[in-house]
Amino acid sequence: MKSKYKLPTAFTTLIIISIVIALLTFVIPAGQYSFDENNRPIAGSYAAMEANPQGLWDIGAAPIKGFNMALDVALFVLILGGCLGVLFETRAIDAGFAKVAKKLKGRERLMIPILLGICMIGGSTYGLAEETIAFYPIIVPILLAAGYDVVTAVMVIFLGAGLGVGAAIINPFNVGIASSLANISVGEGIGARVLLFLAYLAFGIFFVTRYAEKVKKNPEKSIVYDIRETVEAPFRKHSDEEIPEMNKKRRNILVVFGMLFAIMIVSLIPWDFKFGITFFTDINNSMKAIPVLGKVIGHTVAFGDWYFQELTVLFLAGAVIIGKMYGMKENQIVKHFIIGAKDLLSVALILGVARGISVIMIDGHIIGTVLHAGEQILSELNSVVFAAIAYVVYIPLSFLIPSSSGLATASIPIMAPLSDFAGVGREYMVMAFAAGAETMNFFSPTQAVLIGALTLCGIPFGRWLKVIMPFVLGIMGITIAVLAIGIMFI
Repeated sequence: MKSKYKLPTAFTTLIIISIVIALLTFVIPAGQYSFDENNRPIAGSYAAMEANPQGLWDIGAAPIKGFNMALDVALFVLILGGCLGVLFETRAIDAGFAKVAKKLKGRERLMIPILLGICMIGGSTYGLAEETIAFYPIIVPILLAAGYDVVTAVMVIFLGAGLGVGAAIINPFNVGIASSLANISVGEGIGARVLLFLAYLAFGIFFVTRYAEKVKKNPEKSIVYDIRETVEAPFRKHSDEEIPEMNKKRRNILVVFGMLFAIMIVSLIPWDFKFGITFFTDINNSMKAIPVLGKVIGHTVAFGDWYFQELTVLFLAGAVIIGKMYGMKENQIVKHFIIGAKDLLSVALILGVARGISVIMIDGHIIGTVLHAGEQILSELNSVVFAAIAYVVYIPLSFLIPSSSGLATASIPIMAPLSDFAGVGREYMVMAFAAGAETMNFFSPTQAVLIGALTLCGIPFGRWLKVIMPFVLGIMGITIAVLAIGIMFI
């Protein structure tokens, strides 16, 4: 008889953690740090203070206070979800994927690295995950016809998107939120994340191609060889009529969508502040100084100084532009925008619940004591060792809190200051978090996208574990190596 027990949702897990933290405010001594001009704790400045234990009312009020603190991020998440809702209604991404697959028919060896790379870009920019389920009916039949198996398709699509999310060059749902909580620009650390992206891409292509070619040469090497007729049957009946056409309208929409993320990347790099490049600031000031036109344009912000408010405006405008390009009426744009925002409502709400943990620690005057304990421990650790440990710790943490945004909100307010004490840039803590949170998803039985893909393709979870664990170990080694390189040389 199967057990009916299920792991609690991320919301419940965070509330349980909040209760535990509140109880700890009754026993952990209160204390605080002095902060520098950048609002970072000064090492050695810890001092005891009067205790302020948090009771039942405080536990209930914490998520409300937390949501208020995370309002700009939560609103951005909803607006981005609305933009994606309008985009997905056009089926431009599905059509683009199908177009690439058809172009590569007969050159299937090229298909694996190209499609895996496309999925990585999607994961690294807008958090491509659940949407990949729509790709399997398109990709699986083509790979089967080329002599591969359904497992190859799952590797190309699922691992590709996951590797992109882990590298997270500009993904707003993990590195964006985490950077905000760490009080740094999303652009900080982007060079190291690009390096991680390229390392993941090379390893992903090697691993998937190696498995695919082994199966093509000897089909008995497939982990689903004994059940191949059952798992392949639904895809062999697949009809090309289900694939959306890549017309001029959808092609232009993909160009505009790509431009949105290009603007996002350029706008978040701290050109003036970090690199002393005043090009975008000068252009913005000149534009605002133009008589009449400057007033009409309004109070724009120069690239390099953008944050969640400016990004929210960008994707709100993007939703309207994409909808109009596809020929949607005003009520249709609003309808699909709301549907898309609703899909990400849980992400927006979980930010408040997770932020409530920090509220309890701050109001309970124990966050300084926790940091002090960490400072004492970290004084003995090498910076690279600390970063590696942080990455490894985030892997099981992401099992307990499967929402990456929730995990970031609950942990980064503690982990970012600890990285200061360890002599590690906060951008590398953000990188360790993003990579660690996604590493667990490659083999977690609670990962909805993974289980959905395996179920759709008829792959038993136990067999997936057998083939994927060497991949996970490889990813762990690569991540630790890139963190080390970033800390020491970048």
